[in-house]
Amino acid sequence: MAQLPNSLRDWNTDAFEQSLKSEVERFRRDVLPLHDAIENLNSVVDNDLGVTFISATDNENAIHAKVGVYFAEAVSCCSCGESEPIEEAYCEMDITIDKSSGDAQFAVRPDYIKQ
Repeated sequence: MAQLPNSLRDWNTDAFEQSLKSEVERFRRDVLPLHDAIENLNSVVDNDLGVTFISATDNENAIHAKVGVYFAEAVSCCSCGESEPIEEAYCEMDITIDKSSGDAQFAVRPDYIKQ
C-alpha cells in the first residue's frame, strides 16, 4: 500500500499542500490508477508527472484530498510507425489518507474515467 507519511505529518499546517504534491509525484502507474483516465489501447508514460493541489478536508479517520494530475499518454496508433505519439493528459484524483497509518488510496474522479 502507498504511504503518505509527510502529508499526514503536515496536515493542518502550511506545509501540507507541498508535502502532498511531492509525495504523490514520486508515484507512478504501478500505484496511481492513471490507466482509468486513458483510452483502452493507450498507455501511461512514467515521466514528468505533475500534481496540482485542489482541496482537502478531513474527518475523524481520514484526510480527503483532491488533486489534478498531469501525465503523458502514449497513443496507440496502427499507422504511426515504430513510435507511438505522446500526448499530454490530465485527470483529477481523490486521495484518502488514513490518519492512523498514513496509508493512502487513490481514485480517478468519475468525470475523468474513460474506460
